[in-house]
Amino acid sequence: MRVLLDTHAFLWAVLEPEKLSRKARKLLQDPETEIVLSSVSALEIATKYRLGRLSQAQSVVQGYEKAVNGLQAVELGVSRAHAMKAGLWETAHRDPFDRLLAAQAHLEGLPLLTNDRALAQFPIQTLW
Repeated sequence: MRVLLDTHAFLWAVLEPEKLSRKARKLLQDPETEIVLSSVSALEIATKYRLGRLSQAQSVVQGYEKAVNGLQAVELGVSRAHAMKAGLWETAHRDPFDRLLAAQAHLEGLPLLTNDRALAQFPIQTLW
């Protein structure tokens, strides 16, 4: 199984794994699970850290590659198709990071590991 991590799921997996659901922890620990992490998450973490809204993520900001490698995650870049889908989706959801993650999940056929119920607005599969 391949699964795309929402940004908070990535941060919790690295910094506070006890916040993950039992199902999420099991998926992330399963060697058969291919963990996919979007470059959108790097942008979201860096932006929110810079704005003082994610001060607890300093170790991730300073050691992002190490955190990604620690989860044995593969990185997913943002394509033109992802960006267009995110921008054109007819939904009231305003968070550009969530829109891009949802677009990636949709176009790549990946379930999104997230605790964010607001993402149910998008036609994607979510897991938690």
